[in-house]
Amino acid sequence: MSCIFCDMKDYVLENELAFAIFDKFPVNKGHMLFIPKKHVKDFFDITKEEREAMFNLIDEGKKLLDEKYLPDGYNVGVNCGEVSGQTVMHVHVHLIPRYTGDLKNPKGGVRGVIPKKMKY
Repeated sequence: MSCIFCDMKDYVLENELAFAIFDKFPVNKGHMLFIPKKHVKDFFDITKEEREAMFNLIDEGKKLLDEKYLPDGYNVGVNCGEVSGQTVMHVHVHLIPRYTGDLKNPKGGVRGVIPKKMKY
């Protein structure tokens, strides 16, 4: 079975175990994805080394985005399984830059995955 991430070769950042790309359907300017090179469906099934490699790239990605886009904040997230919204069944971590005014009231942040639970 073909996987869009496994077939990808145009990386923004990479190390031995992982790579980063800009999201093709960005939530905000600079939205990046961090992906292990080995095909694994679920975040909880990657190795400690793969997780570390991905988060090392997230640090590099944040630095790149800070310099290029000057965001005011970030959301970091992983969808694990279809019920959580995962549509590509290859682990990927989202780094989404946030900008003042991109949402009228961002209080609740990632709690917005269930919109009526976002505000508390």
